[in-house]
Amino acid sequence: MTRIPATRTTPARPADVAAVFPELAALARPAVRLHPRPGEPTAHDSSVGGPLLWPARQPWPTCELWHEGPVNPLVPVAQLYARDVPGLRPPGRNDLLQVLWCPFEHPPEFKPPTQLFWRVAAEVTDVLAAPPEPYEVEYEEYLPRPCLLAPEEVTEYPNLLELDEETRRRVSDRARWEAAGVELPGEYADHPAGFYGDALSVAPGWKVGGWAPWGLTDPVPRFCVGCGAAMVPLLTVPSDEWSANNSGWAPEEDRHLVARRRRGDANPTGVVVSRSNHLQLYACPDQAVTGHPHTDLVQ
Repeated sequence: MTRIPATRTTPARPADVAAVFPELAALARPAVRLHPRPGEPTAHDSSVGGPLLWPARQPWPTCELWHEGPVNPLVPVAQLYARDVPGLRPPGRNDLLQVLWCPFEHPPEFKPPTQLFWRVAAEVTDVLAAPPEPYEVEYEEYLPRPCLLAPEEVTEYPNLLELDEETRRRVSDRARWEAAGVELPGEYADHPAGFYGDALSVAPGWKVGGWAPWGLTDPVPRFCVGCGAAMVPLLTVPSDEWSANNSGWAPEEDRHLVARRRRGDANPTGVVVSRSNHLQLYACPDQAVTGHPHTDLVQ
C-alpha cells in the first residue's frame, strides 16, 4: 500500500444550478470531499481509520454508555489536519480534529456515539505508541480500514427537502430547465427534481461542511446547547462513496469501478452506519468556542 493518496477529481456537474436558478446562488456552500482510499497513514497524516496523533499522557477515551463488561475503548474514525482540509475551520489555535466512536450502536437512535477532540498538533511531542483496542465490537463495519485522504473542494446546494415550497415547484418545472438550455437525462425527463437531488445538490461520501444528506427524515434543525445557535454540518460519515442514484459524483479516476457495479468498490473504508445510512456530525458555528459540544444525526 502507498502512503501517497492519489488525486480524485469530481466530474463537472451536468448543469450549473446558479445559472438555471439564480435564486439558489446565495445558498451555495463549499464542501470538501475527503475521498478516503486504502493506504498506510501515520499519526502525522490526515486519515480515516488511521493512527491518531494522541498525547501519551492523555487518557484514551472510552464509552461511558457501554454497560457490558469492562469499559470499552473508542475506535479512531477520522483525523483531519487543517492544512489538508481547507473547510475545516478549527476553533481557536487548534489545527487538528480527531473523531472517535464506540463500535456499538446505542439506543434509542441505534448509532455509534462519537467523541470529538480539537488540538494543536505542534503541542503533541510525545505520541501514544500503542492505543488500546476495543474489547468487543458489535459490527466489523465500525472498524474503518486505514485510509489516506485526497481532499477536494466542491460546491453544494441544499437538499430538495430544505427548499421552500415555491422553490421546489420551480425545480420540478421541466420548462424552467428547458428554457435554460439544459437537456434532462432520459430517466429524469418527467422528474427534474430528481435530477437536481441526485446530480446537482449534495455530494455523497465522506466530506467536511456542505449540506446535509436528508432523506431518512425531513430536515431536523440542530441547535447548540451552549449558545442556542443553529449548528452547521461538520463531518459526514457515509456508508458508501456513491450509489446507483448518484454515481455521477464518482471521481473521474474511479469511473471504471462504477461500471463494475460492485458494492465494495464504492465503500473503500468498509464503514456501514446504522443499516447503510449516514452519520452527520454538527458543530457550533462560533468557531472561537471550544467548549460547546457537537451533536450528530443519522440520515
